[in-house]
Amino acid sequence: MIRKKICLLGAFSVGKTSLVQRLVHSIFSERYQTTVGVRIEKKTLMLDGNDVSLVIWDLQGEDEFQKLRESYLRGSSGALLVADGTRPHTVDIAILLRDRLRDVCGNVPAELLINKADLTDEWAVDPRAVAALDGADSEPIVTSAKTGAGVEGAFESLARRILGGGA
Repeated sequence: MIRKKICLLGAFSVGKTSLVQRLVHSIFSERYQTTVGVRIEKKTLMLDGNDVSLVIWDLQGEDEFQKLRESYLRGSSGALLVADGTRPHTVDIAILLRDRLRDVCGNVPAELLINKADLTDEWAVDPRAVAALDGADSEPIVTSAKTGAGVEGAFESLARRILGGGA
């Protein structure tokens, strides 16, 4: 079995914990769950005939009062950078966190997720504009922890990039 550590990074209340809960336990809760420090979950995916165990580090959100503890990033094979489609400033925070991730871990694969696809009527973020602004290797992935849309695919895409198989 292949085991890889990945981190979920983003601002407060973008849905990091909800994405993990949707992937690992197939549940969604409307109740806001604040992460203090880090929560660690595991999920095994079958990719191209291989069992890949993802050790998922769900890190507390970042804002002007709480800063990411860079020690949590050490040993990461990749990251999901989560932004909230209804809050444009969360994209800037995700990109800033990607830069910090690269400072600590080098050029590890990272996928940018624009979460809360179930609220697209309220969106203030255009994923195409984000792709141009971000200069990323791939288009942002649109997800909804509430409906499950795009969630498993986002984790699989990151795992494939970590394993060298592209998106």
